[in-house]
Amino acid sequence: MSTVEVKELHKSFDSGRVHAIDGVDLATGEGEYLVLLGPSGCGKTTLLRTIAGLEEPTSGDVLIGGQVVTGLPPRARRIAMVFQSYALYPHKTVQANIVFPLRAEGMPPRERDEKARTAAEMLGIGHLLGRKPRQLSGGERQRVALARALVRDPTVFLLDEPLSNLDAKLRTSARDELKRFQQEIGATTIYVTHDQSEAMGLGDRIAVLSEGRVRQIGAPVEIYDDPADTFVATFIGSPPMNLVPHGDVLVGFRPEHLLPVENVAGERITATLEVQRMEYLSGDRHVYGEVDLGDGPCRVIARLPATVETPIEVGERHDFAVPGGRLRFFDAGSGLRTAPVRLGAR
Repeated sequence: MSTVEVKELHKSFDSGRVHAIDGVDLATGEGEYLVLLGPSGCGKTTLLRTIAGLEEPTSGDVLIGGQVVTGLPPRARRIAMVFQSYALYPHKTVQANIVFPLRAEGMPPRERDEKARTAAEMLGIGHLLGRKPRQLSGGERQRVALARALVRDPTVFLLDEPLSNLDAKLRTSARDELKRFQQEIGATTIYVTHDQSEAMGLGDRIAVLSEGRVRQIGAPVEIYDDPADTFVATFIGSPPMNLVPHGDVLVGFRPEHLLPVENVAGERITATLEVQRMEYLSGDRHVYGEVDLGDGPCRVIARLPATVETPIEVGERHDFAVPGGRLRFFDAGSGLRTAPVRLGAR
């Protein structure tokens, strides 16, 4: 196993006018599953390609296994990369696709065929070795691409949105397979996605990127419960965190923590919610409305689980509350986390 580290990494395009990577510092642990999460255009794929050696950084260094690999070609870095497009050769069999990188390295036929069978069996596609890609499902093609990467005995796996071409149901099962696969081989893995469900389900840690910078890096529960700024607070979570203005701060709370007042005991912050709309989603009620903490009405969302049976009607005003320990505070100007402000809990 190897670690991956980037130090003060910059990557610019268009004669320096576009900063795709803007001073990124991060490091994986050995065998860690690190997810790079962010919206389209945030720099996550450029960062992955720079780690792989497919892009040359404008400045900064990439280290793999403690060794600087900046300037080395991808083959010399002992990494394997799986792209959004699986890039399988349509005229070759599954086995021929898997052994292709080994053939290019000059490995003897018997040895490369044995490695292909081993990788295919590990990924549950041993019975497909004689088929062509057009005869496979999307999930099977994904596993062929993984097997082709696995036979190279990489120390690091780099995965660039490998599930985005699958339908929603298959993505869920493929996500589980990817996690089990990584745990079985124990290789350090960096995974790029814009899907927060994938990030929360796969990552040992998540690095949230925006505009070429890492906004926060931490375990999924840390990213969700203690966002470092308003970007992370509103990018993570569905629905996102509510942010209500109160003087010089924004008061943040997750929709599932905004409940009818009779369902919240102990120290709490209360506000009257003017109910404007409701949705029923997967057994939950999503209640849309407005609250006022002193700076005027602000639109919020409450997510009520099926266990909360309080009758709520559109058009009514109902007292809601948030437990005091679930409030997060952000500077209204910078968006960064700030010290808690007393709101008059009761």
